[in-house]
Amino acid sequence: MRGIRAFGATAAIALVIGSASSASAQGNWPNRAIHIVVPYPAGGIVDIVARTVIDQVGRDLKQPIVVEARPGGNSNIGTAAVARSDPDGYTWLITGPAVLVNPTLYQDAGWEPMQGFKCVGLAIWNQSVAVVNASMPANTLTEFLELARSKPGHYNFGNPGTGSSIDLTAQKLFQTAGVKLTNVGYKGQPPALIDLITNLMHFEIVSLALALPHIRQGTIKPLAVFTEKRIADLRDVPTIAEAGYPGASYVSWYGIYVPAATPGPIAEKINQAINRALSNPEVQRQLAVADIPGKPMSLQELATLMKADHDKLTAVVKESGMKAQ
Repeated sequence: MRGIRAFGATAAIALVIGSASSASAQGNWPNRAIHIVVPYPAGGIVDIVARTVIDQVGRDLKQPIVVEARPGGNSNIGTAAVARSDPDGYTWLITGPAVLVNPTLYQDAGWEPMQGFKCVGLAIWNQSVAVVNASMPANTLTEFLELARSKPGHYNFGNPGTGSSIDLTAQKLFQTAGVKLTNVGYKGQPPALIDLITNLMHFEIVSLALALPHIRQGTIKPLAVFTEKRIADLRDVPTIAEAGYPGASYVSWYGIYVPAATPGPIAEKINQAINRALSNPEVQRQLAVADIPGKPMSLQELATLMKADHDKLTAVVKESGMKAQ
């Protein structure tokens, strides 16, 4: 009996020590470098924005933050690696809607979005614009979609990646408008945009920062912007809602995630640091130059946004019959 009591006392002491150690670790966080994974090629919009926001976060937390581009598998490789990482607040992921929809596209993506991740910060809203070649005989989005409806399969769409934010935005528009375009796959937006400029492609949705120089040069024609309000650089171009398709008014966003089991106090500290960075005038200026605004949001707001987009986008994937290529 004494042995049992002794064992119980030892276990209780160990539990208290373990709890105290865990609390101490959370209280001292961060005390070493933080690693953030970008599951896309280096130099892209997400990578650039990650560095813009994260540099300020690192200064605020007084710890170095190492940004690693780990592309591959339509962002699955880097995302799955973070899902498997220790939930100690030292490994982050910055990604777009792929984290929410890829488990629907792939049989074994390596994670479940709502169970595997916690969104701790908004990086940016990725504003985009629907464009056609300058010679296209359509000056509004409705005119182009009517052309597409009159010739099923004749017009094509440059898809920069199955399940990407651009693909999901386009599929939502096609579903809302009731049209079918021939899907042509590309490895990213730039090669698809080149084919649009040279009139090998008929229609694309392109990130605003990438499209604006070509719109100014007159080589492509903007039909509608996927933003809540008209933008200063394209005052004459309607929003997607103003163009007559409010049901397609989806604006994709890129968030910063940690494994779901990350302790609440650490997640709160990360969220506060990201929000301070997004409120920094210099960070706001750099994001505004690229037309990719950020917005401070609480953990609860982010959880609500994550759930709403998961439900909305997986429905788009299922309805479109989208499959991983």
